Amino acid sequence: MDLKENKFGMRRFTKSFGYAWQGIKGVWKSEQNFRIHVCAAFVAVILAIILSISVVEWMILVLLIFGMLALETLNTAVEKAVDLITEEYHPLAKASKDLASAAVFFFAIGSFIIGCLIFIPKIFRF
Repeated sequence: MDLKENKFGMRRFTKSFGYAWQGIKGVWKSEQNFRIHVCAAFVAVILAIILSISVVEWMILVLLIFGMLALETLNTAVEKAVDLITEEYHPLAKASKDLASAAVFFFAIGSFIIGCLIFIPKIFRF
């Protein structure tokens, strides 16, 4: 069977990394909030190193950072898909964008709260 015909071939698998990289570059270039989240992640990682957080805290921090970046990327995908479908104002298009944005906002609030629970006791040594 030819590699081009195989749905599970190595060539197809490796090309998927290129597509993902294009998506990362695209969201970085087009979305200010994504860049803000990356900067916040950088600060959190530096703080985690300085404060010597535990392995479990590192696992939580990594999940929160990559979850936030993934959700912000999905939000961008929803916005672009809606824009592709209609350029005119439509209440459902607005609702779709607002809901995707709200999901990011909820995750950001939860991440901030968890970050406070991890970092505040170490900063103030309660």
